[in-house]
Amino acid sequence: MNIDSSHTEPNVLLQLEAYEDKLLELYKEMIHVAYAKVHNKSDAQDAVQEAWVRMLAKQGTLRERSKLFSWAKVITSNIALNLNKKAARMRPTSEMEHLYRPQEAGYRDEAAVMLEINELLDLLDPASRVMLLYKFYYGFKDAEIAAVMQVPVGTIKARIHRTKQFLRDKMI
Repeated sequence: MNIDSSHTEPNVLLQLEAYEDKLLELYKEMIHVAYAKVHNKSDAQDAVQEAWVRMLAKQGTLRERSKLFSWAKVITSNIALNLNKKAARMRPTSEMEHLYRPQEAGYRDEAAVMLEINELLDLLDPASRVMLLYKFYYGFKDAEIAAVMQVPVGTIKARIHRTKQFLRDKMI
């Protein structure tokens, strides 16, 4: 059978271009997630590279291709957070001294605020806590959270609203 290459090559090229565009978009989103965690371009790139390696090794665990972006962001976020933990363990004490200086009058100490936030998050059930972290810490969109948690988007919006109201009531 003789295939006319003039008809098949443009289709293949278009498919390759579309695939490359999706990969580039995924890469940019992964960099954004990683940079939000590590605040360093080089570390963000390292986290994304490690995420790609892990994704390729675990690609059989992805059940639905439509959830690739959410799956990749979660992996990237976890790796970036692990990089932060490693860096914190390796940081010399002299670099951490500025963390213990009293803040200027009128401003709350960042550690005190973080402690209060952690105490409030501990009041939540695990599903609500994860949902809020995805939304406000990792920067996921409602649709992405819904995909990861396997519930409708409207349910996510309602749960976020109720959880925020619960936290507001506890803060007062």
